[in-house]
Amino acid sequence: MAQKAYLLLENGRYFEGVNFGAPVTDHTGELVFTTGVEGYIETLTDPSYSGQIVVQTFPLIGNYGIIPEDFESSRVWMTAYVVKEWCQEPSNYRCAGDLDTFLKAQNIPGISGVDTRTLTKIIREAGSMNAMITSRKPPYTPAEVEALREYRVTGAVERVSPKKMETFPAEGERKYRVALWDFGAKTNIRRELQKRGCEVIDMPAGTKAEEIAALQADGLMLTNGPGDPSDNADIIREIRKTVDTGIPTFGICLGHQLMALAMGGKTGKMKFGHRGGNQPVKDLKTGRVYISSQNHGYEVLGDTLPDTARVSFINVNDGTCEGVDYLDRPAFTVQFHPEACSGPHDTRFMFGRFADMMDKHKSGKEDA
Repeated sequence: MAQKAYLLLENGRYFEGVNFGAPVTDHTGELVFTTGVEGYIETLTDPSYSGQIVVQTFPLIGNYGIIPEDFESSRVWMTAYVVKEWCQEPSNYRCAGDLDTFLKAQNIPGISGVDTRTLTKIIREAGSMNAMITSRKPPYTPAEVEALREYRVTGAVERVSPKKMETFPAEGERKYRVALWDFGAKTNIRRELQKRGCEVIDMPAGTKAEEIAALQADGLMLTNGPGDPSDNADIIREIRKTVDTGIPTFGICLGHQLMALAMGGKTGKMKFGHRGGNQPVKDLKTGRVYISSQNHGYEVLGDTLPDTARVSFINVNDGTCEGVDYLDRPAFTVQFHPEACSGPHDTRFMFGRFADMMDKHKSGKEDA
């Protein structure tokens, strides 16, 4: 008989469901929702979810099984997984296993049978909040609820970042060498660079500016990652040193936020963030709207940026900053994921823009 499990929110409400995946004990995290209709494999393996309990708004999860080729990292980083229904008999020609078995192997608990529609409405109205998945039956004491409010995701980037440098060859002829500053990178960022002739040097978050300079890279990629960007004071300082050398720089998601902080801007926590593959962003230069994949709970506050920076994209739904161009250096960043996989491919041209920037920088050095 399936074990019952309970999801307790920091506002005192709880939901009853059934445990799947790893056995439930007490698992606390920040409760967030993602609106992806598909792409649950990429969601599960995205390091940006470290420290979070993830709610899938789409009601059926696991129907095409587990496909290792689609992993965005080597493991699952989230704390727990909440779904309306999990499919026990997946069907797909690429399927290499089922969701329940995969979560057991990853030691990640899941809870199904939850009214995810109601749960999502709570988060939208009250904002992202902390929660706990537990096997203990209600009622819960005021002290337990209060303890949930005290939880905070800390040390997230250090936890997910690689421990040593690793070099990945370009596909075909090598045109560029890119230093990829890995704060919890999705693997598809590296893949997109390799497709464009980039040799990619994957670097730990704690890498120093002097070490990056020694690589003599043609470009710098600042990747996505988890947590509050302002927690990373040491990294922000090293980013400033590195970009001041004039190296072409492209930042995605957390990298976008860290770059803004390094240049004197500010970031803030959003009410419930943007997570899913259907976020519209507007290019302020052309007026064109693109559909993008996103996963973030913090934003760059556009009006705090220096005069040498210009907001390049905004979110159509809420007007928040989705991109920045730095006018005094070869650098630009975006909040959305142009490498999206699974997800819309509308903005993959941003990698081409990065390549063009590296070409101009290389030709400038040759002419000097």
